[in-house]
Amino acid sequence: MQLTNSEEQLMEHLWKLEKAFMKDLLEAYPAPKPATTTVATLLKRMIDKHFVAYIEFGNSREYYPLVAKSDYFSKHVNGLIKNFFNNSASQFASFFTTETNLSASELEELRKIIDKQIQKQQQ
Repeated sequence: MQLTNSEEQLMEHLWKLEKAFMKDLLEAYPAPKPATTTVATLLKRMIDKHFVAYIEFGNSREYYPLVAKSDYFSKHVNGLIKNFFNNSASQFASFFTTETNLSASELEELRKIIDKQIQKQQQ
């Protein structure tokens, strides 16, 4: 299941805060802040999608993510590779490295990351 852009934005705040009450989430937004009812609606949809849960403290709810940020974005990237690059990670890497105007130092850093992963898999 996927989040809308508004839900992703709220989820970013929740991932950063780890646990948050409604007031904490509202404070995390830059101005102009969304209405409390908007955030409440987004949270309800995200609870229904099993991305968020909460603990009740009297009349208050402390929300927390059920899905790790890395897991969510990993699924996104894998879907992108599958749907737009014929399920070929090398086609994705080729596109990414040629179309994103990476500097030589950024490309070197990518090479180091790839070399490190190759070493891990060979062990």
